[in-house]
Amino acid sequence: MHSVSSYLHVLSGSSRNARLYFITASLVGLTLEGIHALLFNLYLLRLGYGPEFIGLINGIGMCAFAICSLPAGRLTQRWGCRRTMLTGLFLVIVGYGLLLTVELEPGTWRNCWLIATFVIVTVGAAVYFVNTAPFLMNVTSGKERNHVFSAYAAIGSLAGFTGNLAGGILPAFLGVMLGESLSQPAPYRWALLIATLLLLPALLTVRATTSETAARQTSGKRFEGGSSRMSLILLLSLIRMLTITSLAVVHFFFNVYLDAELEVSIAQIGLVMAIGRLLAVPAALVIPLLTSRWGNGSISLWSSLGSAISLIPLAFVPHWGTASLGFVSVMAFASIRYPTFMIYTMEVVSPEHRGVASGAGEMAAGGSFAFMALSGGYLITALGYHSLFLTGAILTGIGTFIFSLNFRNRER
Repeated sequence: MHSVSSYLHVLSGSSRNARLYFITASLVGLTLEGIHALLFNLYLLRLGYGPEFIGLINGIGMCAFAICSLPAGRLTQRWGCRRTMLTGLFLVIVGYGLLLTVELEPGTWRNCWLIATFVIVTVGAAVYFVNTAPFLMNVTSGKERNHVFSAYAAIGSLAGFTGNLAGGILPAFLGVMLGESLSQPAPYRWALLIATLLLLPALLTVRATTSETAARQTSGKRFEGGSSRMSLILLLSLIRMLTITSLAVVHFFFNVYLDAELEVSIAQIGLVMAIGRLLAVPAALVIPLLTSRWGNGSISLWSSLGSAISLIPLAFVPHWGTASLGFVSVMAFASIRYPTFMIYTMEVVSPEHRGVASGAGEMAAGGSFAFMALSGGYLITALGYHSLFLTGAILTGIGTFIFSLNFRNRER
């Protein structure tokens, strides 16, 4: 009860900008992290593409995400978070709207159209997501920050849970309405279009925010020197790139694995992914309790280790129940690692360099997602799904080890 009451007390006193952003986060979670995350790759399968092309298009898209992340951080310094987030969301909506017209294109141009429009989506996503951490840092104080960031993660997970459930149901419902079977692309196309239109209100909620206030003082230890500051940002970006691989492999290939390899139904895949999102909610909400005792760096470190371990069942036990347990665990640990590592990163750099640090971190994350997407399809074809999940576990473990060395050195 104390934890719940403290949440309500802190969040009720949070700024109007923070509360408006929670609405935006719920819409983004519902659509991009829920419906789109579940159905996009399945839509590609119904268009006749295999794991290689699915890995290729996702990899190219994430390369674009990575390349644009650092410039997006610079753009934040000129435009501010609010205007930059609006631009990002607009590009995502336009990109997905164009992508879903791909079936009108002749076969020879279809691949190019898919890749080009998906790049627009991922560029917009980069511009948007780079600004989320700096925006929340600017509109919160140190006292409420962990509560607000954990609430942000919980809201995104809860919205993603709703989106996964809806994504599991929508194709079957639309298939009946359209008279199409679930082996055809039409039900998935219309479900993705509905999800894209649901992003329009997110534009309005971001627009309703006011210009964010100057970043408030934090208590984290900072590196003020130019060379040491950039070295720290590069090191944190490397850690982010490695530790996020566990999330990358399940993000791109978990639904493909269940659908193509284990022959699990779409509704059941949506349910499993929804449960993963749902269990991430309480995991995110305990963050203030955990960080008040052990700190953001320590909790981020242990959650990264948990993510690596969670991939091991997916690598060695080809059963939907075991795979689902591994997926749920990865999602729970990711919901803890992301906000704690973001706060840790934002607090060890000066406020004026938060945009650059966030851009570098998102660039590293995008690079990791791109590498796993591009290599994942070929790994699956050559060696099987177990090789992909094992690779993700090893890389996450390496990143966790590097983080532990850095963290211990800084705490001395």
